[in-house]
Amino acid sequence: QVQLLESGGGVVQAGDSLRLSCAASGRTDTSYTVGWFRQAPGKERQFVSGISWGGKTTYYADSVKGRFTISRDNAQKTVYLQMNSLEAEDMGVYYCAARHRPIITTTPSEYNYWGQGTQVTVSS
Repeated sequence: QVQLLESGGGVVQAGDSLRLSCAASGRTDTSYTVGWFRQAPGKERQFVSGISWGGKTTYYADSVKGRFTISRDNAQKTVYLQMNSLEAEDMGVYYCAARHRPIITTTPSEYNYWGQGTQVTVSS
């Protein structure tokens, strides 16, 4: 089992930045891929970004390319999502998820572990 805990959400204005963190505990000795997802009220959970175990492979949704950057520090067991130039459309609950597979996937059901989420609110 891997336990995930997100932090870093908050209320910001359009154009501002936030950095989200996803801290892992438990079965972290086995490599895992991490994805960030977000969910707005009344909408399905949407893939935002993913990163491989070694951090060399990353993937972004088209809507966040050039604005968001995912990274990880395996020594700290933490994955980060740097979000710049935030827009109203970025608002929602952000979740990190993990899977013990080497391939990044955009499908939520293919992740085995989920955090509780952190709220990001963007005011325009």
